[in-house]
Amino acid sequence: MEIERINENTVKFYISYGDIEERGFSREEIWYNRERSEELFWEMMDEAHDEEDFAVEGPLWIQVQALDKGLEVIVTLAQLSRDGKTFEVPISEDKKMDFPVDERIESMLDHHFNPTKEDDELGNEDEDLLQFMIKFKDFEDFISVSHRLKNLDNMENSLYSFEGKYYLYVDFASEHYTDDQIDNVLSVLLEYGEETQVTIHRLAEYGTIINKGNAMEEISKHFSL
Repeated sequence: MEIERINENTVKFYISYGDIEERGFSREEIWYNRERSEELFWEMMDEAHDEEDFAVEGPLWIQVQALDKGLEVIVTLAQLSRDGKTFEVPISEDKKMDFPVDERIESMLDHHFNPTKEDDELGNEDEDLLQFMIKFKDFEDFISVSHRLKNLDNMENSLYSFEGKYYLYVDFASEHYTDDQIDNVLSVLLEYGEETQVTIHRLAEYGTIINKGNAMEEISKHFSL
């Protein structure tokens, strides 16, 4: 995949169909399966954050063009107008463009920033569990955080490696942790890593499991600070 930083607010991707398939997606999924297309999109955004320091803050204007051998995707940081009907997309320091919020983009934004009642009900199927995925750029960062959190009980934490990065899947049992306690643990984890949209299903299929279930305690035993 090629990533080009256009300006402070815009990044452009080119990803070939071959690259898409190597990542475990098919063309049909990208066009017709919302969950899988969003998974690919956020994986691309993670790479843009790593390579170009392009951080997502708020709504996005997304333009996708299908080419003969792949996709060209342009992503621009945007602001939603107060009336909720247009995006204000910065083109340069002295120019801005307004675009209507089409139904597809509005739906995607609602899904990520304003979960619906239906989304909440689906989430309640596992309401006793809270899961998070934290990405670490290098193993030393994970060693450091594992020493700080190694004594936590009733928290499944599994470590994977994938494409040169390390991913910690954390699964809290809510009956053992209050919201404040979960926030405290996450604040420590985010001192060393960052939350990512890469799913546990993708890591289980394409990543390498390093430790399943009790990664922080085991790694802290074998690696000193």
